Amino acid sequence: MDEEVPLLELRDLHKRYDDGFHAVRGVSYKIGSGLLVGLIGPNGCGKSTMMKCISRMHEATSGDILIDGESVLNKSPGEIAKMVACVPAHLTSSFGLTVYEAVMLGRYPHLKNVWWEPLEDEEYVEDALKKFGVHHLRDRPLNMLSSGERQRVLIAKAYVQNSRLMLVDEPTSNLDMKYKLDVMEYLNALVKKDMTILVAEHDISLMARYCDLCIIMKEGEIVAIGKPKEVITPELIQDVYDVSASVGTDAEGELYVIPKRYRKEGEMYRFEK
Repeated sequence: MDEEVPLLELRDLHKRYDDGFHAVRGVSYKIGSGLLVGLIGPNGCGKSTMMKCISRMHEATSGDILIDGESVLNKSPGEIAKMVACVPAHLTSSFGLTVYEAVMLGRYPHLKNVWWEPLEDEEYVEDALKKFGVHHLRDRPLNMLSSGERQRVLIAKAYVQNSRLMLVDEPTSNLDMKYKLDVMEYLNALVKKDMTILVAEHDISLMARYCDLCIIMKEGEIVAIGKPKEVITPELIQDVYDVSASVGTDAEGELYVIPKRYRKEGEMYRFEK
């Protein structure tokens, strides 16, 4: 019996910038379908760079990226958009778009007509606006939304792209507790048998609760891959973040992480009294 083709596979991926910084260093892994995958690591560890290489927003220096067994390195932007949907950490400019117009942008890789959207695409977008609870905001400009509302609109845009792989960069940054859970519930509900979502996030406890698999990065390399309860340990937190932490499970069996102190070996903060 042939081995099942992974949805996403990275083979010895490297990314060096023009200034010589080696952001991603020989990363290799395989991910199957139907998973919510947490990408965890400190600032500057290569999470966002790796995701931008997967979506071809950045060109990899060497190595290969395969989706459903096909290399993306020679694909056109339109072909990539049908394979990978991206939810950015921040919306740099909305260009005066309304919520409806922003979500409809997700259908453009599939449109056959240049000047108008078919009824099928309009219905697809209307359904997404209802699913993500933003239909009542359909005519409102993006720049007039709250952070939580804007994040749901960006996820709805990626959803209507109808891709098998979704890359989500820091979806809960600048969100309060309610909206953090709200966004993660939406992402969790989106995962289905033929789709996987890769989420880069700093909230380890949130990732441990919702993710099927965690990929831990440090200084451009993978240090651990596995189920949250198997890979997230006090020793790993100390190694990756230079932070001592308590890791445990609550009464419902959910894993939590409580950072206690930053202490890099040989260094102490000293203040004169």
